[in-house]
Amino acid sequence: MAAFAYSAINALGAESAGQITAPDLGSARELLRQKGLRPISLSELGAEGASDKKRKKVKPRSLQVFSRQFATMIDAGLSVVQSLVILEQQTDDKALAAVIREVRSDVEGGMLLSQAMARHPKVFDRLYVSMVEAGEAAGILDSVLDRVAVQIEKEMKIKRRVKGAMVYPTVVLVFAILVLIGMLMFLVPVFENIFSDLGGDLPFLTKIVVAASDVVRGYWFILFPLMIGSVFGFRRWKRTPGGRQVWDRFKLRAPAGIGKVVLKVTMARFSRTLATLVAAGVDIIKALEISGQTAGNWVVESALADVRAKVHQGVPIAQPLIEDSVFPPLVSQMVKIGEETGELEKMLDKIADFYEDEVDTSIAALTSIVEPLMMIGVGAIVGVIVIAMYLPMFKLLELVQ
Repeated sequence: MAAFAYSAINALGAESAGQITAPDLGSARELLRQKGLRPISLSELGAEGASDKKRKKVKPRSLQVFSRQFATMIDAGLSVVQSLVILEQQTDDKALAAVIREVRSDVEGGMLLSQAMARHPKVFDRLYVSMVEAGEAAGILDSVLDRVAVQIEKEMKIKRRVKGAMVYPTVVLVFAILVLIGMLMFLVPVFENIFSDLGGDLPFLTKIVVAASDVVRGYWFILFPLMIGSVFGFRRWKRTPGGRQVWDRFKLRAPAGIGKVVLKVTMARFSRTLATLVAAGVDIIKALEISGQTAGNWVVESALADVRAKVHQGVPIAQPLIEDSVFPPLVSQMVKIGEETGELEKMLDKIADFYEDEVDTSIAALTSIVEPLMMIGVGAIVGVIVIAMYLPMFKLLELVQ
């Protein structure tokens, strides 16, 4: 399918312009004629323009509001096109408005809503498109869109909790690094000049600090770019398949309770996503695949791939979950109960609720431990440098005499 920009006139002579989706130019002209329009100009949109629109970022909050309002309009009896026209006009997110305009044009051109949304994977991910597709097939598009809005809202809450917990340690760490660099570049040289003028042998700790100061001052043009490059290099490495595997394994095994928090966040996301897909009527094999891809951890994604393969062979979902140590017993047992009682969606929602509450508790406990440790660390850095500078002071009287 290709996108075409057109300008045309109707039977009354009124001119209109827009976009339409069709396999080729001839099919696009025919679609316009079926809509009672006579094309004045018709040209295919370049791939560069289409990709530029797909690259625009849409805020999760805007997408959540869009989904909720879309569900309300469909439930009120408005058609998909009418709803999209209204949503395009009232949304404050310009990037989302541009995407809605394209989706509306594609739907008017004869595409299904799910197919039109699938053309914008950076805005509507596989979870969103699959849910809309299931909602269209079952005739419950309003209910599905409402569940999508809830899903986005839950995801936003988890991200806010995790980011909020990271703010304080990050600020303290950056402050400690700046203090360390400042002392090594400006404070230590002052004492070093005093010691060199007076002569005498410096204590071992002072020699280490002075040597570190000399390195920072003498090679700052190498050290600073190297530090910045290391950060960017690490982020690029995490995006590679091998780097992602190693990093995701490390996150689950991280000490001080960090690994447990990561696992709880992953379980909450996986359970909520699978519950949403099951409730929408998505095929369980496809639901497991999408849940794995959106779990946010390669280890869990790989484990769910094995679960999906065994379920495809006729094995109950709970059995491979029980056999895999990645999944806590609570998850596998609750899923087993859900399968046996026919309330899998309800059990998965309960799992997600439980782990979301656990994430709150665990983050609060972790923060209460990390905060004093960070303060002790900053104090230790400053203290070592101060002590190293003042140790030779005990010899100053002797050196002066």
